[in-house]
Amino acid sequence: MIFLTVIARLADGLPLAASIQEDEQSGRDLQHYQSQAKQLLRKLDAQSPDRCMLEAGNMNFCYFISQGVCCLCLCDASFPKKVAFGYLEDLQNEFCEQYGKRVPEVTRPYSFIEFDTYMQKTKKSYVDSRAQRNLSSVSTELQDIQRIMVANIEEVLQRGEALSALDTKASNLRSQAEKYRSDARFLNTRSTYAKVAAVVLVFVTLIIYVRFWWL
Repeated sequence: MIFLTVIARLADGLPLAASIQEDEQSGRDLQHYQSQAKQLLRKLDAQSPDRCMLEAGNMNFCYFISQGVCCLCLCDASFPKKVAFGYLEDLQNEFCEQYGKRVPEVTRPYSFIEFDTYMQKTKKSYVDSRAQRNLSSVSTELQDIQRIMVANIEEVLQRGEALSALDTKASNLRSQAEKYRSDARFLNTRSTYAKVAAVVLVFVTLIIYVRFWWL
């Protein structure tokens, strides 16, 4: 289930459009999550990773940044990541097509609140179980869904750690992991060559021994 969706300007976190599941419908108090979403949007900048999932207890924040616009949603932790980011990309593409040129000029929050109609319609199609199965079975066009950075919302908001710093750490860890894999492949290859050389040496020694023995 997707409970909250916000589209904001990346430069200053100004909310441009939003769609919120009514509390009585969802059975959840979303005020705390709305506050976290606002804080997060103010922290994002051009150096932030363009895709990220932030764990918030039994909920997840997912966001997608492109063309100076950030699309963010709040969903159940069990909601498929591929579906969540597909939903955000869909919204981002349509929003930028309709309002992209006007985004830098607006000064009032929720200047494009009428986009809620499209958001509600799109959310319904992505939340539908059949749509989820179809999306999950298709090879995703998202850029390497498995490499989307995962962080904790409390670490980012309360400790004040920049997402760009987390992304740098994640990149460093990926580089180190790749180096370890490369070293492991090299060692395995060298070990294989050593084993082959040992077998060849034994075989050559045996041939020489047999020749001299029979001579």
